[in-house]
Amino acid sequence: MIDISITNVFERYELKYIITKEQKNAVLKALEPYMQMDQYGKTTIRNIYFDTENFRLIRHSIEKPVYREKLRIRSYDKVKNDDCVYVEIKKKFEDVVYKRRIALPYSKAMPWLCGKSTIDDTSQIANEIDYFISYYKDLKPEVYISYEREAYYMRDGSDFKVTFDENILWREDNLSLEKDAYGTPILESGHMIMEIKTAKAIPLWLTAVLTKEHICKQPFSKYGKAYEELVNVYI
Repeated sequence: MIDISITNVFERYELKYIITKEQKNAVLKALEPYMQMDQYGKTTIRNIYFDTENFRLIRHSIEKPVYREKLRIRSYDKVKNDDCVYVEIKKKFEDVVYKRRIALPYSKAMPWLCGKSTIDDTSQIANEIDYFISYYKDLKPEVYISYEREAYYMRDGSDFKVTFDENILWREDNLSLEKDAYGTPILESGHMIMEIKTAKAIPLWLTAVLTKEHICKQPFSKYGKAYEELVNVYI
């Protein structure tokens, strides 16, 4: 079940790094005095990305424009029809990520995003998603992406987060959060995505280990990579 106390509005920088298991261990050792794993431990996150028939959203996104946006449904476990999921609209302007989301029963979220029904919610976030749906028209589920995540938070309660995403899989069939997590790997074996999420600067102790381990920031989109793989399948 979803913890409805989880924050539903985000404005932050999200810095991504492709790292090895050895580099992860070095980072974990450095962050241990300052950070701790969240209460959920390792979680399998499941996402369904919505797009137009010609993949307008992701094609625009991978061109790296100043502004880009995505729409997805996310769950933190395999769901049943009436279980709650997150409907998320994610926007990026220049280097700042804005994410807004609401929790809904899965049975209501899917038809809503496909334009087949409405929901009884007049909140600002619901209105933004409604506008998104009407603007792009004929959105439908296109890609399923799952991964195992470990999330670490500051022990002092400050707003700084580091996540590690492993076993990142994608598929274009069985686009349902009711199904098991399976698919084609996005990264080479032994690699994962580390993500730093912050509204401020990176702490010096973390900068030091990134430099020592030669860990360099690089742009990476899970959905973008899945789309590139999908296109290659049909070439």
